[in-house]
Amino acid sequence: MTSLIRGYGRGLTALFFAAALGWGLMLIILPQLTMLERAVTAPARQLDSSIARRVMLDAGTCVSVLGTYAPAEEEAPASSGGLAVPSMSGGLAVPSIGGSSGGLAVPSMGNATTGQATRPYILQCDRATTHSRLVRDSGAEPEYLDTLHGAPTLSVDDSLPLEDQIAQAEEIAEVARALYQRLQEEEANAFPYTLDNFETLAAPRLIPMSDAAKAEEARLLSNRLLTLVGLRYEQDGQVYERIGLVTLTRTIVFALMATALALVLCYPIAYKVALAAPPKQALWLFLGLIIPYTIVELMRVYAWTTIIDNQGLINSVLTWAGVISDPIQFKRFPGTIFLVIVYTYVLFMVFPIYNVMSTLDKNQIEAAKDLGASAVRVHRRVIIPHSKPGIAVGCIATFMLSAGAFSVPRIISRGLQAEWFSQTIYNKFFESENSNIGAAYSFGYTLICFALVALFMWAMRTRLKDFARVQ
Repeated sequence: MTSLIRGYGRGLTALFFAAALGWGLMLIILPQLTMLERAVTAPARQLDSSIARRVMLDAGTCVSVLGTYAPAEEEAPASSGGLAVPSMSGGLAVPSIGGSSGGLAVPSMGNATTGQATRPYILQCDRATTHSRLVRDSGAEPEYLDTLHGAPTLSVDDSLPLEDQIAQAEEIAEVARALYQRLQEEEANAFPYTLDNFETLAAPRLIPMSDAAKAEEARLLSNRLLTLVGLRYEQDGQVYERIGLVTLTRTIVFALMATALALVLCYPIAYKVALAAPPKQALWLFLGLIIPYTIVELMRVYAWTTIIDNQGLINSVLTWAGVISDPIQFKRFPGTIFLVIVYTYVLFMVFPIYNVMSTLDKNQIEAAKDLGASAVRVHRRVIIPHSKPGIAVGCIATFMLSAGAFSVPRIISRGLQAEWFSQTIYNKFFESENSNIGAAYSFGYTLICFALVALFMWAMRTRLKDFARVQ
C-alpha cells in the first residue's frame, strides 16, 4: 500500500481500489447474492397457494366450456364433444376441430347405467377439485388441498345435468378463490427461505426397467461404481438413481481428466518454448499456438464437427483407405469432448507455465546436469518446483473452464452422450423454466468448484501471492 501511494499518489491509489471494489461488487458479489436468494426461495408453482389458484382457474374454465354445451344438450342430447385445451387464464378454452359442440373430439358414450347422454370429457372439469395433491418432497406422505387447509371436498360430477355441473364448478371456483387469498397472506407472513431446492440435487429418481434390463445394467462398471458410492441403489425391486449428483460427479471427473490431459500435453510444449528451443524456433511454436485462437471459439468448435462427423475428414480417409466399412461414431465417445476441450483451452494451460518457466535461470539446469542428475530428476527437483505457480494457475483455469463448458459438449455430442452439469443448469433455467432449482444447482456447483480449487492449491503448497510470479 505504501509503495502504491508513493508511486501513484493517494488520489490515484484510492481511485484504483474504488474501481477494484466496484468491479468485485457488481460482477462477483451481487450476482452471487442474487443467485443465492433465488436458490433458497421455493418456486412459486410449488406453493400451496399456486395449487389453489390452479384449481380456481380450472373451475372457471370448466364453467365457460360447460356453458357452450348447455344449448347443444337441449337440441341434441346425444351430441359428442371434446377435450378442452388447458387455459392459462382460467377463461376461454380453445375451440375444437370436430363435434357439433367443438373441441378436440373425445366422443361421449353416455351414462352406461341410465342410458342418458353425458357431457364430453373436459380436462379442466376433471382437474377442478379441491382434493388436489400438493407439491411435497419425493417419499413424503401425500397431502391434499382440502384436507390440509380445511376446505370442503368438491369436484364436478359428470353424471349430473349440465346445469348442476356448472353450479358445482362455480362453487369450486369460489372456494378455491377464498382459499387462494388466505394462503397468499399466510405465505407472505411465513419465513420465505428454504433449502428444498438444494435437496432436489440429491433426490433419488425411479428408473423404470424390466428385470432383464436391470440385470444388464447391473453388470456395467459405471453402475457398479455408482452403487458403491451410494448414487444408485435398489429398493423393493425398483432401481433408484440420484441423477443430479450423478451428472455433477460425472462432470467434475471429466473436467479433472480434461485438465490432466491438458497438463500432460502442454507441459512439454511450455518447456520446449521456454527452455529448450532457440528463439526463432520458439517464435514459430508460439505462432502455431496463437494463430488458431484468432478465430472465434464457436467456429473452432464447429470446425471439429467436420472432422469427426460420419462423413467427416477422419471417417472419409479411413473409408477410402479400406480400414473401416461403417463410420466411427466419434460423437458418442467422451474422449472426443476431452480432446476438443483441451484444444479449446490449451493456451490457458501453456501460457502460465511458460511465463514461470521462462524466469528460471538455465544455469541451474546445467548445474544439476553437471552434478549427474538425469533429465527426469532435473524436472522433478528443479523445473517443476520452480514452475508450480504456473502449473497451478494453468490447471485452475483449465479446470474451471472445462467444468463450466457448455458449447463444446453440446455441439460435439449433439445429445448422444450424457449431458454435462452446465447443460443441466441451462435446462433448469430455460427448458423446464425452473430457475429456482437452476439457481441452487448453479450456486452449489460454484461452491464445489471453489472447494476443489482450494484443495488443489493446498496440495500444491501454492499461495495466492505465488500467482504474482505468473504475470
